[in-house]
Amino acid sequence: MRLMQISNEAGDRAVVATTEAGSFVVPGFASVYDLAQAAIRSKRGIVAEVEAAGQGAAVDRAALLASGRVLAPIDHPDSAHLLITGTGLTHLGSASARDAMHKTVAAAEETLTDSMKMFRMGLEGGKPAAGATGVQPEWFFKGDGALLVGPEAPLVAPAFAQDGGEEPEVAGIYIVGGDGQPYRIGFALANEFSDHVMERVNYLYLAHSKLRQCSVGPELLVGALPDDVRGRSRVIRDGKAIFDEPFLSGEANMSHTLANLEHHHFKYDFFRRPGQVHVHTFGTATLSVAAGIKTEPGDVFEIECDAFGLPLRNALAYAPAEDVTVIQL
Repeated sequence: MRLMQISNEAGDRAVVATTEAGSFVVPGFASVYDLAQAAIRSKRGIVAEVEAAGQGAAVDRAALLASGRVLAPIDHPDSAHLLITGTGLTHLGSASARDAMHKTVAAAEETLTDSMKMFRMGLEGGKPAAGATGVQPEWFFKGDGALLVGPEAPLVAPAFAQDGGEEPEVAGIYIVGGDGQPYRIGFALANEFSDHVMERVNYLYLAHSKLRQCSVGPELLVGALPDDVRGRSRVIRDGKAIFDEPFLSGEANMSHTLANLEHHHFKYDFFRRPGQVHVHTFGTATLSVAAGIKTEPGDVFEIECDAFGLPLRNALAYAPAEDVTVIQL
């Protein structure tokens, strides 16, 4: 099952479910947040909650996307209580990249960068046995719900940004129940938009480079993530793809298990506050900047994967410069 959030012709919000029976409005719910809360209360899960609600009007998902009425597949009534975070150095990449990386991590300890040391730690301890705790991954904070962008909307970089680059990823979507228990709603495609030029100046600029918008959607996959996720990441300029490469995700292509990444995120009690929503991106090994692409305003990022239904598309834009001054009170 996949879920979408839409704005209908009357301007009201609705939830759309896609199953083998087709795509239809889920009666009685205006948001996936409300649907997830109901599933927690009923203790029967998202799929059962949708089935109990019945089927409303049939919808054309592609037409909705083209009309601009598809929203991000998750949000929160108070955007400050939706947190966007992520992990890096978690993916193995292509076979050739994997071979090269393994040769590098076999080098003497003193020749390794901190990033390569972190990657090697994941290779050696990121996939513990069930019930055990593995090595913690690289982790970063990206922002709150104010930075969450829906499909077809522009990804806006600040005027001071040195780059606006895509990161095609899978994001885990979570909600925290009234008892402080995190529940996974599902997974969605994400563009974990970053400033790679700034990051490459010094890896300690990673935190700065991540404070950018993030796009998620259009659809949210309910249930287990496929072990081997395969899709395409493109940068389109003037109607032509200037970058078009596969991206891989899922545990078969990762150095960490999802359970290990989830454990090291939710082990912090302030990430288990009731009602909180988390969008947690799991990393990528495919970046256009690595192929020498310099993005420009108007470029369109397109990420697609059959498992997630409709593609995620966003154009790059830059915000006007702002003169920010701190005023002494």
